[in-house]
Amino acid sequence: MVAEALRDAHGWGPERIEIVPITTTGDMVQDRPLSEVGGKGLWTKELDRYLCQGLTDISVHSMKDVETIRPTELVIGAMLPRADVRDRLIGADSFEALPKWSRVGTSSPRRASTGWATLK
Repeated sequence: MVAEALRDAHGWGPERIEIVPITTTGDMVQDRPLSEVGGKGLWTKELDRYLCQGLTDISVHSMKDVETIRPTELVIGAMLPRADVRDRLIGADSFEALPKWSRVGTSSPRRASTGWATLK
């Protein structure tokens, strides 16, 4: 989406932008809660390192994973319009289709602590 927005805004051709996929620690840690291994920085530290080393010119990631306090040498220069913020239900067509007292799995400490993950 960012590449398309840059091309549209500047009239650039497809050859002007190279997308460099980067696998982050947050992508690799699948066996335990992210809060146990470092929190939000797990999603952006590799992106930041690539930028600081000059290996990429910009980074793109979901703002929900970006730390509030950023490295002083980096700036958030732009954001796309916000997408739909609603959570997604996987495994059922709707909440209404779930049986009463269904349990919904979540890796989110916020949702688990608020009891959101148990439908009554």
